[in-house]
Amino acid sequence: MRRAALAAGAATAVAALLGTTTAAQATAPRTASAPDIPVAGIKAHLDKLQSIADANGGTRAHGQPGYKASVDYIKGKLDAAGFTTSIQEFTNGGATGYNLIADWPGGAEDSTVMVGSHLDSVDAGPGINDDGSGSAGILEVALAVAKEHLKPAKHLRFAWWGDEEDGMVGSGHYVDTLGADRSKISAYLNFDMIGSPNPGYFVYHYNDELAKVFTDWFGTKKIATEWDTEGDGRSDHAPFQRAGIPVGGLFSGADYIKTDAQAKNWGGTAGKAFDACYHRACDTSKNIDDTALHNHADAIANAVWQLSS
Repeated sequence: MRRAALAAGAATAVAALLGTTTAAQATAPRTASAPDIPVAGIKAHLDKLQSIADANGGTRAHGQPGYKASVDYIKGKLDAAGFTTSIQEFTNGGATGYNLIADWPGGAEDSTVMVGSHLDSVDAGPGINDDGSGSAGILEVALAVAKEHLKPAKHLRFAWWGDEEDGMVGSGHYVDTLGADRSKISAYLNFDMIGSPNPGYFVYHYNDELAKVFTDWFGTKKIATEWDTEGDGRSDHAPFQRAGIPVGGLFSGADYIKTDAQAKNWGGTAGKAFDACYHRACDTSKNIDDTALHNHADAIANAVWQLSS
């Protein structure tokens, strides 16, 4: 997640985002619930991203070999699970960057639900919470889609973005190349940091219906949520939002300070940053709260199952 705020632009309201319910649909059986996402699986991916950074100068940043190795690792997992993957190249700062796109077969492509996280770290460290946590979380959700043989009514697409840290370069390139296909994306969900060590539970509130999917799920778990304001224009949802695509997502907090009220709701330590290792070398595999990682991943899976049905 970038530290400098960028203008997010106006979002286009989509009143019928989740579709109109007919009488027949109202009496139809409910879509199967999303499975529990094993935190051990997510942690195994994070350990792999850490080992990639360790083998490549301590970083997985844009233009560095650790980034491409991260793409290759995730692509291998998705290919083996039955996804159709593609790599989109772009150039920034004299270096080639890569977006990894993974499509799950089936579903109406004129109504695509898209889920994304940025895969690059900053130069200073391995980027395991920012944003290995989101990248590993959505990878494990994608693998659950394959394991459960999900047959969604809407098309499902997952994305791992390159060079977010220099200003959402990869996701911006992707949106710029969509052309008329922008109208086919019914929702874009972004997950930039979901395992902060002193965690919060922030929900993007750019679209009421998408936000409600998350707040309702956390409500059933008796977990308080707050609207995310820190992430305005600072992560990969911004290019989609500017293009008029409905966006949603989750965030567990960066270098802002947790208040007394937030500590009362969520535990952790008031007066301390949500992630004191944000954009630092200490953002390693030890810089993760397993409970927050698990809760956020399960909320992502629930959203994927609901919104694609």
